[in-house]
Amino acid sequence: MVELKSPAEIERMRVTGAFVAEVLGELRAKAQIGVNLLELEAVVRERIRERGAVSCYWDYSPSFGRGPFRNTICLSVNDAVLHGLPFDYTLRDGDVLSMDLAVSIDGWVADSAVTTIVGTPDPEDVRLIRATEDALDAAIAVAVPGNSIGDLSAAIAAVAHSGGYPINTEYGGHGLGRTMHEDPHVPNNGRAGRGFRLRPGLTLAIEPWFARTTDRIVTDPDGWTLRSADGSRTAHSEHTIAITESGPQVLTRVG
Repeated sequence: MVELKSPAEIERMRVTGAFVAEVLGELRAKAQIGVNLLELEAVVRERIRERGAVSCYWDYSPSFGRGPFRNTICLSVNDAVLHGLPFDYTLRDGDVLSMDLAVSIDGWVADSAVTTIVGTPDPEDVRLIRATEDALDAAIAVAVPGNSIGDLSAAIAAVAHSGGYPINTEYGGHGLGRTMHEDPHVPNNGRAGRGFRLRPGLTLAIEPWFARTTDRIVTDPDGWTLRSADGSRTAHSEHTIAITESGPQVLTRVG
């Protein structure tokens, strides 16, 4: 069931979104050569505790994972792209790190992801990350009342195709608000004009993610971490947005 939010409820989600954006910005600055993923996890735990927020990941037990998830953030390195389980790994020069964070404050959720390069950037990694960011911006631009989920999906796909990146449709964006995952699903590929019609009050997490050379993914033995099937580098960008009469509002803008 799709739940439309009132303007007051969107403002409460905006409070959560600002916190998520702030924490991701802090982590991006801390993600340097020699930093361990468990250090980043510890930072998130402490920030959530200080704020009185609730992690949407802790104890999360969906059908696709080996639950419960016992961390507060997804950290995915290089060929890992989604649901990365933080582990004892020290970041190296040139690593690509995707960080995906979802929390609830006073019962309202926001979800966002950024991908950053540790140390020396590879131009192809920069291009890949930029493609996910451009795809996210393209989808947000068409997230207006009267358009459809298919318009968002087609906008994401157009950027992927222009960059030569394959598209996986197993995992994509989603509705959210009172919980982390609500209807509707937002695929990263689709036909313009098709699917659920966007209405004011709809809140969505839009999250394009691409691998350089494959649309297939495999799951690590940890039961959570998803990687490109051919070992190619990956990237993931995500924002929580609200559909309003005056246009899309991004609730998780990272400074």
